[in-house]
Amino acid sequence: MKKKEYVQNLEINNNTETLNMTFNTQYIDFSTTKTLNSLVHNYINEEETIKPFYTNYPNTKGFTDVIKTVSNQIINRDILVNELKLQNNLVLNTNQATVTNTDLLLNKNCFTITTGHQLCLFTGPLYFIYKIFSTINLAQALKKQFPENDFVPVYWMASEDHDFEEINNFNLFGKNIQWQSSQTGAVGNFNTSELKLLLPQLKQILGETPNANYLYTLFEQAYTQTTTLKNATRFLVNQLFGSYGLVVLDGNAVNLKKQFIPQFKDDIFNTTAFTTVNQSIQLLQHLGYKTQVNPRPINCFYMEDGIRARIEKQDDNYLVIGTNKKFTAQQLEQLINTNPEKISPNVVLRPLYQQHILPNIAYVGGPGELAYWLQYKTMFAQFNITYPVLVPRTFITVIENNIKNKLQKLNFTEVDMFKDEQDLIKEFQINENAIFDLEEDKKNIELVFNNINAKINTIDKTLSATVNAEQQKALTSLDVLTTKANKALKQKLDTEITQIKTLKQKLFPNGMPQERFENFAIFYLKYGNAFFTQLKEIANPLVLKHIILSEE
Repeated sequence: MKKKEYVQNLEINNNTETLNMTFNTQYIDFSTTKTLNSLVHNYINEEETIKPFYTNYPNTKGFTDVIKTVSNQIINRDILVNELKLQNNLVLNTNQATVTNTDLLLNKNCFTITTGHQLCLFTGPLYFIYKIFSTINLAQALKKQFPENDFVPVYWMASEDHDFEEINNFNLFGKNIQWQSSQTGAVGNFNTSELKLLLPQLKQILGETPNANYLYTLFEQAYTQTTTLKNATRFLVNQLFGSYGLVVLDGNAVNLKKQFIPQFKDDIFNTTAFTTVNQSIQLLQHLGYKTQVNPRPINCFYMEDGIRARIEKQDDNYLVIGTNKKFTAQQLEQLINTNPEKISPNVVLRPLYQQHILPNIAYVGGPGELAYWLQYKTMFAQFNITYPVLVPRTFITVIENNIKNKLQKLNFTEVDMFKDEQDLIKEFQINENAIFDLEEDKKNIELVFNNINAKINTIDKTLSATVNAEQQKALTSLDVLTTKANKALKQKLDTEITQIKTLKQKLFPNGMPQERFENFAIFYLKYGNAFFTQLKEIANPLVLKHIILSEE
């Protein structure tokens, strides 16, 4: 029997302050923003060389075909729905829309649209929010396109992940709020009582506005009135997205893993995943693409309280790396049969697990995720499991009015900010006629010395080397003068150049896109529910463009 998390004062006061304002949206080609790796960029552009690595493209034909395929796949919907109902009851804020969608999954004409993500503290960077809204909106768009079917958005919690350093912090107004803990093992099982220590720091950073009070209460109830990180994340996601019918699924469930026992065994004893994924990697590398994920001979972890460690074969035994645990093949097979919950799939096997237990037709992910999914088609075919349509999440850059105004004063557009910082500075200097350039003069000097060389060669050819040396001295002197002059001009524009650097840092903190660094709270504090309303409106993953969202 699963333990239910009883959260006191469940009704979070959502009387947030919402500005009466509108936003402007611009749709920018990915070739301009340069935010995608080449593999995913070419996938979006339907390049012929990429087509062998996926089954269906995200268009009407692709979705039509995958719906037919999944309809014929054997899915134990009773087990799935029973498990989801148990998980829905783990916290008390599961929305009725989620309950309704859970029940719909019993029907053969109901399919899932899935995204997955780590259990990042307070959702982590902005793109987590964008992924969820992309998934919700795709489900709604497909319902309009295929009204005879139902589509349920699913957030797959990466509760079995053990990389705590990747999920234990978030950034807010230049400050990093970090959870310190000595706990080990799967992060979903981490006890959240330590997070009470972060409340004073969070309160100070957020301030005392209505929106700040809402965010503080949301954090406090999610993380200090539940006992595990997976239930805290479930509560948080329910509160933010439950009204849209989002279903939260934790794959770390014995009833679900029982269905994957044959695949666990195949990976461990036959290394099928290792072989097939490496075949795809070799083909991709031959085409000039980098490897996103390297499979291991065994793509399973051993997992129990405080432990999630790799399984490796050494001689005739199977070792749990970093522990003193050791199994014979017979013992390990028996463990898989009786306790499949102690086996945890890695990044290679998890997508296969997802597609085996869900009637899933599409996966919504970022560029890194889609790049490794494109390595897996052969593996899916080998296991006779449906390969989903890969759909890029929505990519968004938010530009506030103060940034927009500064850009205008510098005669830059929002799109210009995707350029390299030094290119922006040089462009600004050119626009201000603040570039000292002696290239034409250098060409004239070269002509003069060429004439001198021609004349002196008629007298003594050995003097040609001396002429060339003098020419180089003259050109070097001009380079020195150019550098000094441009430095002096830059000093005159020091204020504006500093502004360019500040704006670049604001939109690309530490050189990263804003969506990969900032937490949603930074904009929720300012815009309140209007921010989420706007994100819900524009997060259309079928519009394969980068979106600039700015205040009108």
